[in-house]
Amino acid sequence: MIAARLSAPPAFPLAQRMSRMKASAVREILKVAERPDVLSFAGGLPAPELFPVEAIAQAHAEVLADEGRAALQYSTTEGFGPLREWIVSHLAERGLHAATDQVLITNGSQQGIDLVAKVMLDPGDLVVVENPSYLAALQTFSGFEVSFSVVGSDDHGMRVDELERLLATTERKPKLIYLVPNFQNPKGTTLSLERRHALVRFAQRHRILILEDNPYGELRFRGEHLPSLASLDTEGVVINLGSFSKTLAPGLRIGWAVGPRELIRHLTVIKQASDLHTATLAQRATARLLTRLDFNAHLEQLRAVYGERCQTMLSSLEKHMPVGTRWTHPEGGMFIWVELPRGLSADTLFPLALDKRVAFVPGSPFFASEPRSEFMRLNYSNRPPELIEEGMRRLGAVIASQQ
Repeated sequence: MIAARLSAPPAFPLAQRMSRMKASAVREILKVAERPDVLSFAGGLPAPELFPVEAIAQAHAEVLADEGRAALQYSTTEGFGPLREWIVSHLAERGLHAATDQVLITNGSQQGIDLVAKVMLDPGDLVVVENPSYLAALQTFSGFEVSFSVVGSDDHGMRVDELERLLATTERKPKLIYLVPNFQNPKGTTLSLERRHALVRFAQRHRILILEDNPYGELRFRGEHLPSLASLDTEGVVINLGSFSKTLAPGLRIGWAVGPRELIRHLTVIKQASDLHTATLAQRATARLLTRLDFNAHLEQLRAVYGERCQTMLSSLEKHMPVGTRWTHPEGGMFIWVELPRGLSADTLFPLALDKRVAFVPGSPFFASEPRSEFMRLNYSNRPPELIEEGMRRLGAVIASQQ
């Protein structure tokens, strides 16, 4: 009798916000696309063979041996001091100067998005996003019952010139502008230097907070480094998010938020209520690792491998895609955005591609406004060149068969 009651619990009334929360299309796709026999280009996955496994293991062992009791104890919400100091020093090398008390350690940059939303957004607030935008950020903001104001994007990133028009046509001023300026997910495009300056000036003029999500910024394999939006900001209108997920390993779940002291203090209070603090052992081990690992040399290896894989995918797309197919040409990151020939739908193609043992992510969930089905996202970082070539051959055949 007890077992029967537990297996059939009563329906409980859910919070109204749950009506706006949808399961991640990417996560759902991965359940079927990650079969061993499928060449999947669906997940936003780094190359596991490039994880510094031995160095990470050694760092954990040393921390447990030298400071095990402290590493297994509760810690401060702000994060482990030496790790925050390393991040401050590293960001300064990239042109972003901040003090240690302007850094909050988070569980990946994804938690940074959630914390900023909790601090800044009330139901009905306006959030500006580019179309298409990072799916998990759209999920997060939707949970806070906001409305989206969308601006277009092209090969040079967010159409910043559309912001003034948007402001003139909305009854309320937007509360937040969210974007991924470097090697955007899903498109792989990068916000131009001219638009970076224009966006920061716009935010300063209208006192609108920019949330700069930058998990891919270290993965530039060609072209010139561009300054972060936070490094261009002199008036405290930018929060910058970073992460070790794409450079060391996503399983560490360590990211950070950098911004004005007042906002970081509010984020810290909210994080206290969320999870108390990021895992103490992981923080201390990462800090120990970064004192031993030649991080810049490690980044160079990542850039070389990802650059080769991106070029292989671009060449394979050129070779195998039917006429009418177009795609972006990233200078870094992990993704290529493909536009299908007129009349074709990625949603319709997905099960056909699975039948041929190749997978991608349909593009429609990445749109905050009306979904568009003629796009797909491809990830090149997780497969070696020979499998990328074979995968694009299969995918090209599937697309050609539907024309």
